[in-house]
Amino acid sequence: MRYFRLLVLGNGISAYGSYLNMVALNVFVYDATGSALAAGLFMAVRLATSVVSGWVSGRLVSAYDRKRLMVGADLCQALALLSLLLAPDGIRPGLLYVLAVVTGGCSTLSQVALRSSIPEIVGAEHRVRANGLLVTGRSLAMIAGFASSGVVVAQLGYSAAFALDAATFLVSATMLFLLPVRTRSAAAPAGAGSAKDSGAARWTARMLLGTAPVLMAMVAIRAVDGLGSSSHNVALPIYSSSMDPDHPATFISQFWATWAIGNIVAQQVIGRVTKKSGRTPGERAFALGACVMSAGFIVVFSGLPTAPAVIAALVAGAADGFTEIVYVSRLQTAPDEQRGRLFGLTASVENFGFGLGMLVSGAFLEAFSPLQVVGAFHGLAIVLCLILLGWLLRRGRAAPDPPAEEPADRDQPTVTEGRG
Repeated sequence: MRYFRLLVLGNGISAYGSYLNMVALNVFVYDATGSALAAGLFMAVRLATSVVSGWVSGRLVSAYDRKRLMVGADLCQALALLSLLLAPDGIRPGLLYVLAVVTGGCSTLSQVALRSSIPEIVGAEHRVRANGLLVTGRSLAMIAGFASSGVVVAQLGYSAAFALDAATFLVSATMLFLLPVRTRSAAAPAGAGSAKDSGAARWTARMLLGTAPVLMAMVAIRAVDGLGSSSHNVALPIYSSSMDPDHPATFISQFWATWAIGNIVAQQVIGRVTKKSGRTPGERAFALGACVMSAGFIVVFSGLPTAPAVIAALVAGAADGFTEIVYVSRLQTAPDEQRGRLFGLTASVENFGFGLGMLVSGAFLEAFSPLQVVGAFHGLAIVLCLILLGWLLRRGRAAPDPPAEEPADRDQPTVTEGRG
């Protein structure tokens, strides 16, 4: 864990650049083109690239050195931003879509590679704690990125914002390159995956459909969670404007800051519980956490006064962070040679759900209220979680969750259904 904390710092710096990048680039696209359609197309290209790159990233992570892939992903994003910064004004609009492809693909590749590597970096027994630290780092980065983006762009301009973005990726790449961490099982050296490519290509679908239906259900719920997440993202500005037309940004900032605090609280709680009990929360905890998360988001849009709405956002953020940690930790029980493809699959599914939700919820908000749209999308997630929870309870209570300190996860020959 000694080096992992430095890795979390570097990942947080990179995440800060990503969130700053997200705001600055979206505003820049609109200013440079004067077209809302162009701005929407930029976001669509980035999301579509993230969906496609999930499948590609799974193959790359299974076949090549993950540390080099993460360093390369950060360097590519830095280079793309610097190219935009140095390009003449006339060709910048065209470069924007190239940048959308690079940032969408590289951010997904980096995420898949890092999540796949955690059991090898810290040991399987410490993966829950490590995932919690990553959630905390990214939550803090989100607060800093969103909070500073407006100030950086307004006070220093787009060039300074792009230069700062590029610098964060360069710092992250340098830190990761210098850290003496192993990202792959010693029994499965880099390149080994390419020798079994035909069999591995069929593994994900066969594993999910045939040997781990619970895991398949969890992946499906994450896709629906993506729909719900997009609904409250799109509905939040509309709802905030209806609450305070003169200061619509106030509730938005309160919402995201409180949500991030909830994520951090979740990391602290799950870390202490796991250390004390010696057990990793399983599928039942995932289903319960997802229910609480979706219910919290629905309550936020129910028309309550600011104080209880913010409390609901805190609960939703804590449940969101808890669910993220449990879900990622569960997927990390897969053998090292299969883990990359599994995380590539879930990255594609989650990004597809989020992208589809952005389109559908935006259209629905033309005819329905934010509460109706958010309630429908998150309500669907609650229904699926309750079905999964009922099925898990019906299957029996004989097998407990696997101990957190059990190191055998990394060596198991196949992925088996947990009974959390």
